[in-house]
This record gives sequence, C-alpha cells and structure tokens, in this order.
Amino acid sequence: MMPFRLGLTGSIGMGKSTTAGFFADAGLPVWDADAAVHRLYAAGGAAIAPLSALWPEVVMNRMIDRHILKSIIAADPTALSRIEQIVHPLVAQDRAKFQASASADILVFDIPLLFEKGTELDMDATLLVTAPPALQRSRVLARPGMTETQFQAILSRQMPDSEKRQRATHIIETLSLDAAKACVTALIAYIRKSKHA
Repeated sequence: MMPFRLGLTGSIGMGKSTTAGFFADAGLPVWDADAAVHRLYAAGGAAIAPLSALWPEVVMNRMIDRHILKSIIAADPTALSRIEQIVHPLVAQDRAKFQASASADILVFDIPLLFEKGTELDMDATLLVTAPPALQRSRVLARPGMTETQFQAILSRQMPDSEKRQRATHIIETLSLDAAKACVTALIAYIRKSKHA
C-alpha cells in the first residue's frame, strides 16, 4: 500500500517547524526541504559542482557559502532562477529517495514553498500551519539578527497566507503548543481512518 503523502507548509513565523516536530514525535518520518538543501550545499553535496561551475567563488571550505550565494542573488536579478534550475531537481531527487526508503503509512513533507512551486500536486493532502499576522510578526522579529526589512523581503517571496488557506486541505492554527499538538494527533488519526475507509 502506498504511503499517504502529507505536504506541510506555512509562512515564516507560523510554527511550521514546531508542527513538523510534533509529527516526528508521533513516529512519522518527516522530510525537510531546507535540510535537503543544506545536504546539497554541504561538503560532497550534489549542488557544489554545478553551482561552482557558474560562480567559482561560492565554494568555501569545500561547501557552498550561503552568504556569498545571497550576495550573488542580490547583485544579479537572474541568479535566483538559475540557482533554482540547478537545485530544485536535486531537491526533488532527495525527496523521491526519502519516499522510496521510508516504510511508514504516512509521510510528512515539510516544504516552505509547497504552493509557490506547485509541489502540492505530488501530495495526497496539504496542511497549512498558520497564526494571526501580529503573532507571526512578533515571533519573526524576536529571532536573532532579524529586521523588519528582512521580514518584509521574505514575506514578499511567499504566497499570502490568505491564499494558502484557500488551497490547503487542512489548517492548524499555532496559538498554543498544546492545541497545535492535539490537532496533529487528531489529523494523524483522521488520515489513518480515511486511508482504511
């Protein structure tokens, strides 16, 4: 029987990583898109050769330096799409490998740009983690080194929460940790019940 694929997403500061942790605590395998990118950029990672062929200066200590990459993106409007053309297929391969090797009945895919990149089409259902804008803002600005300008720049690259709410199969509001955890437990039970219905 094919595992049920749940795409987990949410804008910055909404509690997505915490919610992913609740699924992992419940014993479900969680694939993390950001962690996959880190693997690709780490020493021996598959993204190093193709990226360094375009920008040799991005490699420091045998790994991709994300700060140098960010400065290249800031200086060159075409850089981001060129990087994505290299990195996205490699991330998709990493995701496929995870899916092929996992043996659980439900797999969780933690993907920040799930809707933006159309990856929800590969999922059986999607879960949006959300919170009121004021709570989101206070969480993000409490992060070390985060500025209002950076926060607005990140938001501008993400689909508005209202649009994600319309697209998502399931929604969890992360007002409190206990409530969010209870929602995760209930959702797992609901998916298992509907799988066997």
